[in-house]
Amino acid sequence: MATEKETGNEFAIKILDKQHIQKEKKEKYVITEKDVFNAMDSPFIVKLHCTFQDSLKLYFVLEYCANGNFLDWIRKLDCFDEECTRFYVAEMVLALEHMHSRRIIHRDLKPENILLDENMHIKLTDFGTSKILDKDAKSDRSDSFVGTAFYVSPELLNDKVACRSSDLWALGCIIYQMLSGGVPFRGANDYQTFRKISSVDYDFPDAFPEAAKDLVSPKEAERKTKLEAQQSSPWYAAV
Repeated sequence: MATEKETGNEFAIKILDKQHIQKEKKEKYVITEKDVFNAMDSPFIVKLHCTFQDSLKLYFVLEYCANGNFLDWIRKLDCFDEECTRFYVAEMVLALEHMHSRRIIHRDLKPENILLDENMHIKLTDFGTSKILDKDAKSDRSDSFVGTAFYVSPELLNDKVACRSSDLWALGCIIYQMLSGGVPFRGANDYQTFRKISSVDYDFPDAFPEAAKDLVSPKEAERKTKLEAQQSSPWYAAV
């Protein structure tokens, strides 16, 4: 966190080590993050104010979110009530709608990447692994594997592709986590977690709201994903 001397305004500064970026071959992720930030204009997405650099580091001057990340609040409160969950999910949906309208997939949506500002409104952040879809591409899908195990969608595991619905799958997992305090798919390791996701192996806690069950049911998400895949196929286009 930094304070501008002239105005007293507070900012978050993300500092990136150039040598580390080059060693890990992460140049494209840094460029992608900057491009995504510059493409966004939503009250529910962290704003990039400016960038600068010196001989050793790159600096992103970002909107400061005083109340930390969403995961810390889930852990602090154990779980949210239905009314609070509805409020924050509405803001997340608006943020994702804005991203998707700009042909951008987040691809790593999770509570750690959802921040809360001083007024407790959400701000999506961390776009290094996001994908800006080619406007001329016939399919709104990406074939690279990124994401965090608990929130990875079945189509990414089974077909090695991510699309807009991958962000919505992650949102469903977050809704489940907000209402129950835990993720829907958890194994002893990433491999076991992926097996549970692929087989849609999960259970709802006894007190889980019925409306939320209907909203986040993976079976419905899976059906829509299959329909999207069919509609993007050459056979479907020919018909």
